Amino acid sequence: MANFSSAPPPNLARVAVVAAGVVSPLGCGLAETSSALREGRDCVTPVTSFEVDRCRCKTAGQVSDFRLGKARDLSSHPERLHRVAQMMILALQEALAQSEGFQPELTVVGTTSGGMTFGEAYYRGLNDKASARHAASLIANYTPQKPVMDAQEAFGITAPCQVIANACASGTNAIGHAFECVRSGRYHRVLAGGYDAISELVFVGFDSLQASTPELCRPFDNERTGMVLGEGAAVLFLENFDAAQARGARILAEVVGYGISTDNHHLTQPNPSGSGARQAMESALRSAAIGPSEIDYINAHGTATPFNDAAEGKAIAELFNGVPVSSTKGMMGHSLGAAGAIEAVFSVLALQGQFLPPNINFRKGDGDLDLNVIANQAQTGQVRTVLSNSFGFGGTNASIILRACSE
Repeated sequence: MANFSSAPPPNLARVAVVAAGVVSPLGCGLAETSSALREGRDCVTPVTSFEVDRCRCKTAGQVSDFRLGKARDLSSHPERLHRVAQMMILALQEALAQSEGFQPELTVVGTTSGGMTFGEAYYRGLNDKASARHAASLIANYTPQKPVMDAQEAFGITAPCQVIANACASGTNAIGHAFECVRSGRYHRVLAGGYDAISELVFVGFDSLQASTPELCRPFDNERTGMVLGEGAAVLFLENFDAAQARGARILAEVVGYGISTDNHHLTQPNPSGSGARQAMESALRSAAIGPSEIDYINAHGTATPFNDAAEGKAIAELFNGVPVSSTKGMMGHSLGAAGAIEAVFSVLALQGQFLPPNINFRKGDGDLDLNVIANQAQTGQVRTVLSNSFGFGGTNASIILRACSE
């Protein structure tokens, strides 16, 4: 039996979440997002950004361009903004409004595709002389760091930025790395988050792998047939707990643990034993110096693909005894590099509102998985400690643990 309960070294700082912002298919902002989670709102809709006639899957979780329009007013060069940069601007604006005076010393973000749609436009315009005139702008704004640079510029933030691109674990890796930066004492304030927007290349890629489903996304359901894609952006402001208290900041939650692993089993499939997922969760528990029984809710990676849910579900069932579990991807799709950051915000909302987000589209449990799935409707209950999982292609696994604020 693994030992989880030994106390962490006493010189490690506590890490507070003092603000958060989110843009996703569930809504723009914490209040709208919390309402959608409580309602179990299905925000997966037919794809409108490009033609999907030749694809098996024809749906995704999408953010309306109309909702993003306000971001253009905050930028000095709105004509160059990628859609995902607009999402980042709105998420950052919300977080800044909650925590006046927060000046990050470092920014850490996760993404997988960055400004991919600008790359698509560049490629399609190679033989078009009119489009060629705009090629330099497309290239300059295509790079994965550009969305966060645009967001920081809009608000006069000059912190150096680190970008983590580690498949679907990227957003959780970014928050975990930021947590360790503050916990170690090297930094007092770090901006962390993730972003990704739907692009045709990525959409068709997942469809060609037959990882996407033409049906409803049903995480952990016995008849699950695959994932749907989503998009969005989320940020969290992490600060030394004592410093946040000293300046009178409102503390939304505390990050207490972070764990990672790589199982190296297959390019796209997790180890069916669930060993990689289990190692990441065990590492997060050791980082937090708590045992499995202290986890009140697990926000699972839960993509609804047969292999992912089986491996993650097996690891959860072996490590935890009946803890409530849900995947929120049935409501909004899988936002890839942004997923871990968005779901970390969902976890903060669960702690703040004392509710468990639902796993929608759930009909019948998988007989091979002994899981306590929060089926279809949100539940109220005492939620003090939450574990959030993000697992990606290539066996990249990451887990973080958040706790309700205590003095």
